[in-house]
Amino acid sequence: MLYPLYEAGHLMLAPMRLAAEVTRLACENPFNPLAYAPQSRTVAAGCEMFERATRVYAKPAFGLGVSERIVWERPFCRVIAFGEPSAALEAKPKLLIVAPMSGHYATLLRGTVEAFLDSHQVFITDWTDARQVPVAAGRFGLDDYIDTCIALFAALGPDLHVAAVCQPSVPVLAAIARMEAQEHPLVPRSAVLMGGPVDTRRSPTAVNALAQEKGFSWFERHCIHTVPPGYPGVGRAVYPGFLQLAGFMGMNLERHRDAHHAMFDHLVRGDGDSAARHRAFYDEYLAVMDLTAEFYLETIESVFVNHDLPRGTLRHHGEPVDLGAIRRCHLMAIEGEKDDITGLGQTRAALDLAVNLPEAAKAYHMQPGAGHYGIFNGSRFRQDIVPLMRGFMERSLRPAAPRPAPVVPAPEPHPILLRRGPAAQAPDVAPERPIMLPVPVLAERHRAPEAIPQRIAL
Repeated sequence: MLYPLYEAGHLMLAPMRLAAEVTRLACENPFNPLAYAPQSRTVAAGCEMFERATRVYAKPAFGLGVSERIVWERPFCRVIAFGEPSAALEAKPKLLIVAPMSGHYATLLRGTVEAFLDSHQVFITDWTDARQVPVAAGRFGLDDYIDTCIALFAALGPDLHVAAVCQPSVPVLAAIARMEAQEHPLVPRSAVLMGGPVDTRRSPTAVNALAQEKGFSWFERHCIHTVPPGYPGVGRAVYPGFLQLAGFMGMNLERHRDAHHAMFDHLVRGDGDSAARHRAFYDEYLAVMDLTAEFYLETIESVFVNHDLPRGTLRHHGEPVDLGAIRRCHLMAIEGEKDDITGLGQTRAALDLAVNLPEAAKAYHMQPGAGHYGIFNGSRFRQDIVPLMRGFMERSLRPAAPRPAPVVPAPEPHPILLRRGPAAQAPDVAPERPIMLPVPVLAERHRAPEAIPQRIAL
């Protein structure tokens, strides 16, 4: 019943929201004499804050100033490519950014995409809001997510680089491991894992503690609801985006409260630049999507409760997922020092689990002072992390240097016993002793001039 009540609440507030918007426009209209009263800015600011707090935020646009193309599409996912096709674009290395399917849209990674537009062909997964997918399209669970990753790697390969931001680190690793186990020729060249919950037993955060404390059945009872009428996915069991948003904001409630107080002050003082930055951030942050119930619950159980991947018990369509099968795909783990969602060491665990991947094909970076959001967006990301990622991906494309043949040292000389004959012995000589001659010396005495040395270097 929670989903219908949520929708009903928005419908009930619609007239008040409209009245607040009309009042704000009247207070800001330069042709209205009352707009110049001292209290007009305060009233306008209050109306805007009310309208924003009760609005349903639509999916934002990337708005990066380059063309966008859909190059792959399924009911639950499509892949967007940036830039017009050209010889110059195709000469650049390919980078697939796997966006998290955790409540926010792929546009949350706008800064991540922008950072690589000049150096790579950039693709990004654009996951579909589950309430927009009809029930006839079927289910979408963790196995289907891994299937999608494998299909994307094959469709966009060869020489594909992958960057998995947060939640998709686990299914991306599983997809690579399955492809490696099957000797798939289009395994990605490299994969960068950014703040991914590979092993949540390391440095557990409040998110991890909640999953352990509540258990699978609690999430199934309290977090799964049915899409109400009015959407294409009516009747589908989902984890609503507004619940995920409430959980995110609850973790940093004071920070969000202070940000909105500051926004009100900016509007009253007429600080348009600061107010615009606030709008841009929260227009993105407050736009959320629903997840399919099966994907959400399977992720909770497998990643956060049972720790299947690090324990070696994760299965994909019944087949074991073994990170030890990874031998060709280079791996890089990136973590933030102050990440309160994915603790330190949880992403680095992937490097430890890929036991058969050479150390030269692994890389790790911990960004000082960065939180979860700061490892894939913002100034620290652009200045410190992006150059490291570019260098890592470039190294993964270089052919491996041929290993020199091992030099096996020659064996120790074996002693050969020579005895004097009876005629050579004097009567007063001590009992005969063996004379120790090394093999090379003996061979030198007896070999013909054209003989080759009796030593083979392996």
